[in-house]
Amino acid sequence: MNSKASKTALTITALGAAAMMLAGCSAGAQAEPERDASTSPAEELRLGYFANVTHAPALVGLEEGLFEDALGDTELTTQVFNAGPAAVEALSAGAIDATYIGPNPSINTFIQSAGQSAHIVAGAATGGAALVVREGIDSPEDLEGTTLATPQLGNTQDVALRSWLADEGYETDVQGGGDVHITPTENAQTLTLFQQGQIDGAWLPEPWVSRLIEDAGAHVLVDEADLWEDGAFPTTVLLVRAEFLAEHPETVEALLEGHLASVQWIEEHPDEAPTAINAVIEAETGKPLADAVITRALEHVTFSADPVAAAFQTLVENGLEAGTQKDGSIEGLFDLRLLNGLLEADGADPVSAAGLGEE
Repeated sequence: MNSKASKTALTITALGAAAMMLAGCSAGAQAEPERDASTSPAEELRLGYFANVTHAPALVGLEEGLFEDALGDTELTTQVFNAGPAAVEALSAGAIDATYIGPNPSINTFIQSAGQSAHIVAGAATGGAALVVREGIDSPEDLEGTTLATPQLGNTQDVALRSWLADEGYETDVQGGGDVHITPTENAQTLTLFQQGQIDGAWLPEPWVSRLIEDAGAHVLVDEADLWEDGAFPTTVLLVRAEFLAEHPETVEALLEGHLASVQWIEEHPDEAPTAINAVIEAETGKPLADAVITRALEHVTFSADPVAAAFQTLVENGLEAGTQKDGSIEGLFDLRLLNGLLEADGADPVSAAGLGEE
């Protein structure tokens, strides 16, 4: 990365007893953008997520029924995605109302819509992304002429790889040309291609970093945490369609109650969390993660409602450098008022929008 970002500290423990809200202690009156008589709870909430360890708050919230408990009479339906651009496409088309997603696709849709498409209402995960490579690649100088995969063109890991390569003096392009060839590939296919020797490495989120290491003999060339101040960089946020947020703030608040309860559950159940996460991954992919894979993956991810907003301007710069996004302002990207209302009602510190929205 060509600049550093600071992290507003918020540990999972600081969320306190957020799960108690699910027992009827919701602080709705204290946590709101302004509501009028036209707003009402939605009949249905359509939620997107990925079957990744970096989306563990979504996976645990589903497996433990925390979202459904919080949403009450609102029906919850879900859709699984491989990477952020596909989730943004569904969100923009009105096919889903909210999604767990990486920061760069969130930035892209906000800029492309001139701030009208969606808002980040909470953070979910930091860390848990790396460049893993085959034997024989031991330094950046060994990468010339290699082929590296990312989950999808313009997703958060794709941008991170292109930006890092540029800082190392390599040229790339979105057609897969240049000094290092980048081939956006579905994560499961990336593992297969790496095992077959058809690609040389990949910049991926967890658990795919750990899968390539444990299942295919890869090693870490770049841990993305090493590129950020204090090792803090946003991996997953909770993004809500702007129209849905305006029309159904009560439902978004309930979603956030479930989200906070899920983050708290992960903190309070370290021995049970791998099983709960693995259950959803197995249901979506047909196969659970090996114990060594999920253990390693969870060691490299931190779960928090803080979106680390101070990092987002750096992410914009990286996306521009990578050639995967348009230039534009991200002022207004965050709307953390509902989240902060819930946190403050629970005695926890509010999180910062870093001047990029409401808090």
